[in-house]
Amino acid sequence: LKTTIPDLVKVNTIKNLVGSSLSGSIGGNNAHSSNLVTAFFIATGQDPAQNVVSSNCMVIMEPLNDSTELHVSVTMPSIEVGTVGGGTSLHSQKACLSMLGVAGASRENPGENSKKLAEILSATVLAGELSLNAALASNNLISAHMDLNRKPASAESQSTNESPQNSVTSTKSSFSQNTQVRSLFSLSKRKKSISVDSNGQFLDPQLPVP
Repeated sequence: LKTTIPDLVKVNTIKNLVGSSLSGSIGGNNAHSSNLVTAFFIATGQDPAQNVVSSNCMVIMEPLNDSTELHVSVTMPSIEVGTVGGGTSLHSQKACLSMLGVAGASRENPGENSKKLAEILSATVLAGELSLNAALASNNLISAHMDLNRKPASAESQSTNESPQNSVTSTKSSFSQNTQVRSLFSLSKRKKSISVDSNGQFLDPQLPVP
């Protein structure tokens, strides 16, 4: 994951717990659970509109054994899934449910397949949360977006016949010039903030925010 356990725990606390609380989020103590839930719902024939309720998620990361091990958990109290009816009968979606071993109803224990599907969704969200928080902790998220930017070349780039690679380089150069960027979120009304520079490196939180 290209990061350390202490850094992962720190990012989770600052972003997912403190940051989400300060922003007024209800049930949103996570990095991007809704992304995973929406994709999972579409693939397995669930109702995508229920993403709002089903994405409630709290991520906890705890260091163990002198930070040599990491315990990660997700708590998702309101997942709404099913394995019968609706989109679950569509060919592709039913195939996905079959691969997961939860297609249709459980004849032995009614509701058991839905329970298993919810557990699989929770595991999927946990993996996604671990991945994104690691990218944030290692400061690779911004650089990855800049290097792998898929946006079309700007009109200016097209007029000068720049290649896609040159276009990305130009974008990175213009971004690096903006050294006064302060991002992420405010930690208090006193304008203390978590800030990053153009390379995605954390800056001194005591610096004044413009």
